[in-house]
Amino acid sequence: MRHATRNRRRERFWESFFRKICLAAVALPLLILAGLLLNVLLDAAQRIDWSFISSYPSRKPALAGILPALVGSFYLVSLTAAIALPLGIGAAIYLQEYRGRSRIASLIEVNIANLAGVPSVIYGLLGLGLFVRTVGMGRSLIAGACTLALLVMPIVIMTAREALRTVPNTLREAAFALGATRWQAIRRVVMPQALPSILTGAILAISRAIGETAPLIVVGALTFVTFLPDGIDAPFTALPIQIFNWVSRPQKAFLYNAAAGIVVLLATMLVLNAIAVYFRHRLQRRWS
Repeated sequence: MRHATRNRRRERFWESFFRKICLAAVALPLLILAGLLLNVLLDAAQRIDWSFISSYPSRKPALAGILPALVGSFYLVSLTAAIALPLGIGAAIYLQEYRGRSRIASLIEVNIANLAGVPSVIYGLLGLGLFVRTVGMGRSLIAGACTLALLVMPIVIMTAREALRTVPNTLREAAFALGATRWQAIRRVVMPQALPSILTGAILAISRAIGETAPLIVVGALTFVTFLPDGIDAPFTALPIQIFNWVSRPQKAFLYNAAAGIVVLLATMLVLNAIAVYFRHRLQRRWS
């Protein structure tokens, strides 16, 4: 009896100790993140205003703005989503619904998982060699979008395929029993059920694309742009590139500009994520 009581006390002690370690593992990164955000917000408060958002870059810190970078980021993310989401979701549908558990599908899935872990600068080198030089797109907006699409497509494929796996096979069998073809079952039964989870994966992929800097630098995004892009073949810049440029400047006033740009970038990501989350919950209520 005493031995059993002693064992229970020991187990409770180690359980409490492990719980505190886990709590510290969660709290410490959050505290560091909160400190970084507070520091950025304090620096950004000295510069961020409407003129900062609506002005063009300048060699004078007090006059510099982010309008070309903000517009370029919007165009870049829109093109990236237009390229990566249809191709990624289509590939996931093919692998999951048509190939199933075949060896080819398993081999492709392993390679896609490996591609998701490749450093982003490697995709930049691939985009430079393939889209900029071989295809002849030049250092343009469409070349940057294609490069980022390659970067985020493995994430889209994996998350979309996992979403399709969560749809019960009984729904597919019921559709087949009613005379539906495979494509009709996918379009009218499987996709509506998997769409909220697919949208979650799209949110993660596009959020990664917004904050990428290394591939765009390699592809050739400009660091000082005093015009707005007038087409997909135009030179461009993006918010991460503009922030990188300001951070590399020796004047301290440019660091305040960089902090303000970081705040705008974070706000843009939060707005896009909020819109996507809204549509996801709306779809979940519609099909639940």
